[in-house]
Amino acid sequence: MIDNSLYSVMKEQLRLTPTSFHRYIYADVDWQGRLTGIVGPRGVGKSTMMLQHIKENKQVHNLYVSADNTYFSNHKLADLASEFVKDGGGHLYIDEVHKYEGWSRELKEIYDSHPDLRVTFTGSSILDITKGESDLSRRAVLEHVQGLSFREYLEMFHKIVVPIYSLEEILSHKVDIPELPHPLPLFRQYLKDGYYPFVKEGRFATRMLQVVNQTIEVDIMQFADMKATTARKLKQLLMIISELAPVKPNASNLAREIGVSNNNVPDYLLYLERSGMLGQLRDDTGGLISLGKVQKIYVDNPSLMNVLAGGNPNIGNVRETFFYNQMRVRNEVTSSRVSDFCIGKYTFEVGGMRKGKRQISDIENGIVVRDDIEYANGQYIPLWHFGLNY
Repeated sequence: MIDNSLYSVMKEQLRLTPTSFHRYIYADVDWQGRLTGIVGPRGVGKSTMMLQHIKENKQVHNLYVSADNTYFSNHKLADLASEFVKDGGGHLYIDEVHKYEGWSRELKEIYDSHPDLRVTFTGSSILDITKGESDLSRRAVLEHVQGLSFREYLEMFHKIVVPIYSLEEILSHKVDIPELPHPLPLFRQYLKDGYYPFVKEGRFATRMLQVVNQTIEVDIMQFADMKATTARKLKQLLMIISELAPVKPNASNLAREIGVSNNNVPDYLLYLERSGMLGQLRDDTGGLISLGKVQKIYVDNPSLMNVLAGGNPNIGNVRETFFYNQMRVRNEVTSSRVSDFCIGKYTFEVGGMRKGKRQISDIENGIVVRDDIEYANGQYIPLWHFGLNY
């Protein structure tokens, strides 16, 4: 029989969960899949999404548990699932599954033992279902969630509901928001701290630094089985890059700066990328974007960049970071040999309100992305428009 305290915790969590706003990916999640994972960086709203679905779909016997609940100090997750099925349970929701030792092995056991049970879990973006004690790649379907787009920020914080605009619609000047005649003040605020939903809770910079520390000291350390001394080197690496980004990677220089082997640097950068701390812009030489050569390293998003820079980031770097961060969700963004970015047949040059097209004047389908302008005009597209793509 299921411990009633677990149901009590679930009911309290559901009571506190708002349902007025849903993340961009909410409707795309296969909530009825046998094993579905929602993964992403800390603080982007994965737990809230899960609780919203439970609150809005009460037609089956649900149970929500957090993997770091003290209940699991002397109970197994697989045993809980068995008891839940015996009680007529239909859908088990497991929050922060990466905090449970042996999570992959027990999820496989649950999947194989209970074919009628639906399981949805959340986890760190660094979680890898193909590694660990069990390969779940043939069983689990993963949905990757990022932080708030500018479009989502407008709805969540200012009640301005804006549709998603495709890249083609943005470039065709289709963006039309009558409720937002002067978007730039809200856009500047978004760049400062709008990427993470928890900004509502106050003390954003302090909370953001806690996210950085927990991501490196807990998530990456547990996943990669690293020592505490390595966590310090990862933090050092992040701070070095935050001062230089966007920067072309030089493994030898970075290795010398933090006192590690050259061979360690690509792995460290990959861990920081997958955990939502960095973004690595690749070229298209690999065929698949994930196989291309890394040309530039960015801090993952402008809000994180702002905190790491002590509230005074370089505006040019912020602009490029915003464009890459927002457009990579729905598009394959690669480096450009002559400008900043390429997406399909388009080449993008990102800059301020006076940015010209000299650098891309000879390029077919060249686009100038300008900050500090309100409306599109010919080849000149406002930077904030690209925050409406998801």
